Amino acid sequence: MVSGRKGSVLARPYLTHQTERKPLNTYAASRSITLLAKPRPQDTLPPSPAKEEERMTKVLYERDGRIARITLNRPEVMNAIDDELPHLLAAAVARADADPAVHVMVLSGNGPAFCAGYDLTYYAEGNGNGQATQDMPWDPIQDYAFMWKNTQAFMSLFRALKPVICKVHGFAVAGGSDIALCCDLVFMEDTAQIGYMPARVWGCPTTAMWVYRLGPEKAKRMLFTGDKITGAEAEQMGLILKSTPADQLDKAVEDMAHRMASVPVNQLAMQKLVINQAIEQTGLMNTQRLATIFDGITRHSPEGLNFKTRAEAVGWKQAVHERDSGTYDWTLDRPINPRG
Repeated sequence: MVSGRKGSVLARPYLTHQTERKPLNTYAASRSITLLAKPRPQDTLPPSPAKEEERMTKVLYERDGRIARITLNRPEVMNAIDDELPHLLAAAVARADADPAVHVMVLSGNGPAFCAGYDLTYYAEGNGNGQATQDMPWDPIQDYAFMWKNTQAFMSLFRALKPVICKVHGFAVAGGSDIALCCDLVFMEDTAQIGYMPARVWGCPTTAMWVYRLGPEKAKRMLFTGDKITGAEAEQMGLILKSTPADQLDKAVEDMAHRMASVPVNQLAMQKLVINQAIEQTGLMNTQRLATIFDGITRHSPEGLNFKTRAEAVGWKQAVHERDSGTYDWTLDRPINPRG
């Protein structure tokens, strides 16, 4: 049995050999977004073999009998999302979907968390292919073009013919929650946390899966506050299928995966297509397009620009703490005065 949790045996890497990584104390528990930009001279050069190997080990793939195991593998940054991870994930999903021997996919994360969202440090340090916030006046279509690609990469989990089980430990927050909620079934540790904190400022969940899983009132409860909830709370709310103690998570996922894997692929595909159609006919894609446009607006609104300026002044970690704790007024650009 292969698990994505820390200390477990890793799946073999997607299309290449795995390289061992030394964990770093890197903050990535929030998210940022990169944009399309003109290529720099170094971007036009073919990647070195070392860079290519590093890229291809960000998502691991293994077929274990009738089960395809896909593992997010950036443990040093809690599997935070960079330019490449969404598209490598989609490629792994397509590989499993095309393999007639695969009946079910299991998605997990290596290291201390499933996924901590977009890698804020990666984009903040200028290593991405653009800026999270453009200089004014900003181009909303430039922003939309990049983020829509990522949204569709995450939705490959939803649109795959074969069912996908997501196993969450540690955190599935911000963009990481987008990935988890695009899967068909979600299992979490009781104490793991899920939420979309950038709903407070500088973000809108582009997949919009919160409302389709929770209904309007509970989705509003989550996105009006940006709160994180535990796996136990997520099960009680109806956001996920099942929450278990940490030492029972692997078994719960394996039992379900093997039970589903005993069903013919065509039967699984037909049930998934029928159920997904009921969701899609409500206007899912239109909702996601609006959410993706709004996501860009949140980073270029007065409050979004104030958040960016504050983060540059005091550091991303402090700015995110102020955002999530509700101690900063992003409209007035100052700490909140309890008296008004």
